[in-house]
Amino acid sequence: MCAYVRFSGTVACAALALLLLLLLLYAVHRWRNPRCNGRLPPGSMGLPLVGETLQFFSPDASMDVPRFVRHRLARYGPIFKTSLVGHPVVVSADEELNYLVFQQEGQLFQSWYPDSFVEILGRDNVGEQQGATFRYLKNMVLRYFGPESLRESMLRDVERAVTSSLCTWSTLPAVDLKEAVSTMVFDLSANKLVGLDPSRSKILRKSFFDFVRGLISFPLYVPGTAYYSCMKGRQIVMEVLQQVLEERKRSAQVLIGAGGGTEKTRRHGDFLDHVIQEITREKPLVTDKMALDLMFVLLFASFHTTSLAITLAVKLLADHPHVLEELTMEHDTILKDRGVDRESADGITWTEYKSMTFTSQVINETVRLANIAPGIFRKAMKDVLFKGYTIPSGWGVMVCPPAVHLNPDIYPCPLTFNPSRFKDKPEINRGSKHFMAFGGGLRSCVGADFSKLQMSIFLHFLVTRYRWKTLGGGNIVRTPGLEFPDGYHVQIRHRD
Repeated sequence: MCAYVRFSGTVACAALALLLLLLLLYAVHRWRNPRCNGRLPPGSMGLPLVGETLQFFSPDASMDVPRFVRHRLARYGPIFKTSLVGHPVVVSADEELNYLVFQQEGQLFQSWYPDSFVEILGRDNVGEQQGATFRYLKNMVLRYFGPESLRESMLRDVERAVTSSLCTWSTLPAVDLKEAVSTMVFDLSANKLVGLDPSRSKILRKSFFDFVRGLISFPLYVPGTAYYSCMKGRQIVMEVLQQVLEERKRSAQVLIGAGGGTEKTRRHGDFLDHVIQEITREKPLVTDKMALDLMFVLLFASFHTTSLAITLAVKLLADHPHVLEELTMEHDTILKDRGVDRESADGITWTEYKSMTFTSQVINETVRLANIAPGIFRKAMKDVLFKGYTIPSGWGVMVCPPAVHLNPDIYPCPLTFNPSRFKDKPEINRGSKHFMAFGGGLRSCVGADFSKLQMSIFLHFLVTRYRWKTLGGGNIVRTPGLEFPDGYHVQIRHRD
């Protein structure tokens, strides 16, 4: 009897183990073969839950298309499926599909980012807003960062920040240009966005640098990981922004209560003034959480992308003397036409800024090669049929700018720094099929004009007043975002 019971127990355990094994095999099969009302693009879903996330974040010491995408393009073609941080995603290097994704927002696709990215940027950030709410926030930002504001006030502020920084750097034996430019751009952005003084800006800047280091990293929230540092950095930044917002709201209430009126609440002259106006309306469309996440994203976008682009531009110019010579000639001509020498020259006019044709080409070529945003995400709102493939409803779509910007059929010798390839082409203010460094469609970067202004003014004063030589660093790694892991160390001296 005991032997029978033991045998029955063994059989039951074996049956249970077999059942669990069959369920596991079925789950793996379903993971690798997702249901679809049609034909999925080729590709691999990777390991269950993890997908191909580890491969996506693996570093690649190259300016080329990130290794993860490059290898899959060669194997599967311009449209392939994968899984990233637990989400099924179709990756597109197809210019027609990219265009469809951008142009059909609200009909076939909507803005979307994986949950780990949303946690980083905030669940109420502008990228998560849809329809009328998104348009309202975008217009609010454009009122402050649009061409009119840039011309009337930003131009002078950028000029002061650039001339002061370059003057200081020229007295130092060496400068890590990536860190120095990041500090310059961050302090300017923090002042124009939330009116921070230098001491408070320094605290915020350190936390933001921690945030940026883990921005595009494997989402493992464990002490010691880049993602953990990123989230802790975000927490500190949000605490500071919350304090600033509450202080400004109290200040506005006191002034209004004392009969100060709306005009006096604008005394700071920064973007936060506009935010306070919105959230203190009788029926506000913008909540405090939306305002905080908006300021966070604007601070990040305005300093991180611009500082990387400026650093890369300086490195590329140093590596290509003939391009530097042509750029210098353009800016020397501006001073010559104005009839002033290099040292006394200041006060760039808007007309002079808009005349910097070759500078604009240098900027476009720099951001084409930089590919600072390795992917632009959307989500299918319904099943989408394209070139015989079906993108299922609810799946993510990652438009891959590097695969377009570094496509030899679109840009011959794509890894060569050649600004003249943009000669005689119309000014690119929004994304196109072949150029999406500033996004595309309804969600093209609202800070693109501000970023171009900063780059142009920086290059103007750099080449007309100074010379520099590379001392070390400058190596580039994609993880998959652009990084300078060992900095870019230069020596800057006044031009003879």
